[in-house]
Amino acid sequence: MQVRRSFAAALAVGSLLLVAGCAGNDLSKSGSDKASSSPSASTGTAGDKGTVHIASQNFPEAAIVTSMYDQLLTKAGYTTDVKLVDARDAYMGTFPKTIDVVPEYVGGIVNFLNTAKNGDNAKPLTSGNGQELAAAGKPLLDAAGITLLDQSTATDTNAFFVTKDFSQAEHATKLSDLKGQKVVLAAAPDCKGRLDCEGGLTQEYGIDVTEVLPLGYAVDATYKSVLDNESQLGETSTTDGTLDSQGLVVLEDDKHIQPAQNLVPALSKTFLAAHPDVEKPLDDLMAALTTQKLTELNGKVAVDRQQPDAVAKDFLTQEGLL
Repeated sequence: MQVRRSFAAALAVGSLLLVAGCAGNDLSKSGSDKASSSPSASTGTAGDKGTVHIASQNFPEAAIVTSMYDQLLTKAGYTTDVKLVDARDAYMGTFPKTIDVVPEYVGGIVNFLNTAKNGDNAKPLTSGNGQELAAAGKPLLDAAGITLLDQSTATDTNAFFVTKDFSQAEHATKLSDLKGQKVVLAAAPDCKGRLDCEGGLTQEYGIDVTEVLPLGYAVDATYKSVLDNESQLGETSTTDGTLDSQGLVVLEDDKHIQPAQNLVPALSKTFLAAHPDVEKPLDDLMAALTTQKLTELNGKVAVDRQQPDAVAKDFLTQEGLL
C-alpha cells in the first residue's frame, strides 16, 4: 500500500524561503520528484476510502497549501500519496491519468494547457478576474479531464524585485521605469521567453534583459544575486513576506502582464466523480484562505523557519477545519 509522505524532508533539500508561485507559475522542466516516507502532521484515520494521489511544486507556499490538502483528505479517511516536484511540467505530464488532486493557480494551469495545445507562442489567456479566466479556459480543462473547484480569494502572481538602493537611484517604482535599461534577471529556470516572465519584460516593457540566471523562484540564491548586484532584477511572488527585511522592493506590474492567479484545487474529473466527498473540505479551505493570510503563512516558513506541515496544521486548527 502506498503511504503518506511528509514535506519536512522534501523541503530540506531546498530553500525554505518564500515562494510563489509561482506562484502558480511554471518552473524548470528538469525537476524531479521530491518526497519522503516519514509521517507528516496530519490527523485522522487514513486509508478507509483508498488512496488519493496529490502532486505539487516544491516551493514553500505550494508545500504549505499541499500539506493542508494532505491533512484534510487524511481526516476525510483517505490514504494520501504526496509528491513535490520542481516543475508544473513534471506532474502535468500524467495529470489526471495517475494524479488525482493538484493545488493550483487558475492562470498557471489554464495557460499551461493553452500552451500545450497551441504552442509556445500562443497568446496567454488573461481574461479579467479568476472566474473569468477559468471560464475562458474551461474548454481546455474539459478536454484534459480536469475540474476546478471553488477558487479562493487568495491570489499570488509573479513579481519582480530590485534592491531599495537601486529603486531610489533609478527612480524605479514600476516595471515600465526600466524601459530601455540593461538588466540581468535572476529567475525560475523556465523564465526565458515566457510572457509572464522574461518574454513579457522584454516585449511589453521594453526592458533589455541581457541574461537570465536560472537560480530559482523566490529562493536564497535569487535574493543573494540581486543583493550582490550579480543581477539587478529578481523573480518572486506577490505574497513574498521576506523582501522588506532584506532591503528589497517589488516593482509594480503597471502593464499587467500577469494573469489572475487565484488558488484553486484542480481535480481529475474521473476521481471527483468517484469521490465527490473530497469537494467540501477543499472548498472550505479555499473559503478560509485570503491573500493576507497566505502572506502571513509564508512568512512563518520564510522568516520564522517553521515547517510547512506545522504551519498548515496550525492554520487548519485555528480555522476549525481539522
